[in-house]
Amino acid sequence: MVKNLFYIDTCIWLNLFKKEGTPEKGIPYWKLAEEFIEIIKDSKIIVSTIILKELKFKLKNKFYLVNEFFRSRDYIIIKTFSEDYDLARNIEGVNKTNLGFHDYLHIAISKRLNAVLITRDKELIKTAKKYVEVKKPEDLIS
Repeated sequence: MVKNLFYIDTCIWLNLFKKEGTPEKGIPYWKLAEEFIEIIKDSKIIVSTIILKELKFKLKNKFYLVNEFFRSRDYIIIKTFSEDYDLARNIEGVNKTNLGFHDYLHIAISKRLNAVLITRDKELIKTAKKYVEVKKPEDLIS
């Protein structure tokens, strides 16, 4: 891997924390997420406050487990800047997709930090690859 800075989308964290996927369809998504995170453990992993807000909304009363997980690791927690919002609005205006604004923020933050965006969201991948390097976790597992 050339880059060692990763911005992991909410969907990947949800795969991990909710243990998503079934063995009948192959390796469960949560196992792939777990293996990917293990492989990149010596890299820098970025977690934005947007990711935290999305996880809190989706996981509700289990969010405390996420906080414990992130606190026990050396991840970089970052705030979203006004320039991220401006770039996200610009990207949103140029691309007519069904993506939510948070997805555009993920692109903008990845671009600002020159980080690889890790996601499985097909629509996000399609849009993000115009602006940043974007991969699925399984793309980086050898």
